[in-house]
Amino acid sequence: MTPDTPIRDPHVILRVIAKFLIPLIALFAFYVQFHGDYGPGGGFQAGVILAVSVILYALIFGLDEAKRAFPPALIRVGMSLGVLLYGGTGVVAWMMGGEFLNYSVLAHDAIHGQHWGILVIELGVLTTVTSVMLAIFYAFGSRQPEISDEDW
Repeated sequence: MTPDTPIRDPHVILRVIAKFLIPLIALFAFYVQFHGDYGPGGGFQAGVILAVSVILYALIFGLDEAKRAFPPALIRVGMSLGVLLYGGTGVVAWMMGGEFLNYSVLAHDAIHGQHWGILVIELGVLTTVTSVMLAIFYAFGSRQPEISDEDW
């Protein structure tokens, strides 16, 4: 390579580091999600962290590339599915003779019922929060400027 050779991608280091960090961020989100039963954390925090991994992907590789990887239709399904998981857990507990969102009736042992109920509830929160954060990011990122760059 000679000093005159143009660099094809000036952001190659940024892209390589992002490809390394994005899976680690997503893995940390799932750690927070599944550790939320026993300590601080849970669905909301994990949902935001997971959305951040996709937002970082969009910032580095472009919004169109992020929309190909995580289509807006999938985001809309995720918003609905998360709410259905959350509310559905309460309805199932209700149908089994318990109170709404009283997970004790979800298993033969009340402790196991609580554990499974919290796990499903937090999964619904994770899905909803991640999807809503990405929908907001896509909405702001897809917005067209009202005035041209020259008018600034």
